Amino acid sequence: MYLLQPKNYSVASLQKPEKIYLNNTNLLYTLSEEGPNSGTSREVFFYNQLAGLHQIVQSKEADFLVDNQYTFEIGGKNKTTTQIKGVEKSWLVKDDIIQPVGRAIPLWLFGFLY
Repeated sequence: MYLLQPKNYSVASLQKPEKIYLNNTNLLYTLSEEGPNSGTSREVFFYNQLAGLHQIVQSKEADFLVDNQYTFEIGGKNKTTTQIKGVEKSWLVKDDIIQPVGRAIPLWLFGFLY
């Protein structure tokens, strides 16, 4: 399991992480009777691909802050940049798109980081 901590976490925050993710999207399908939430699947996949080599914490503006400098908001193809507007070094990671467009990166590309 992965424990998503707040940006400035301390020993006290280890008792209650912001979110808990399974470390593999296959486990989501195994443990869910109706199938997992697509948003959760996207976030688990993204986290799993980056967790080996990068520090990931919760961002105040979006879903993840990677290495204390890159902000990522995870969503489907209709997700807009409204949530990360004005945030430096921020990108949308979108499912259901084939190629990068503007500040949107296809989720599947992060699979090459594994």
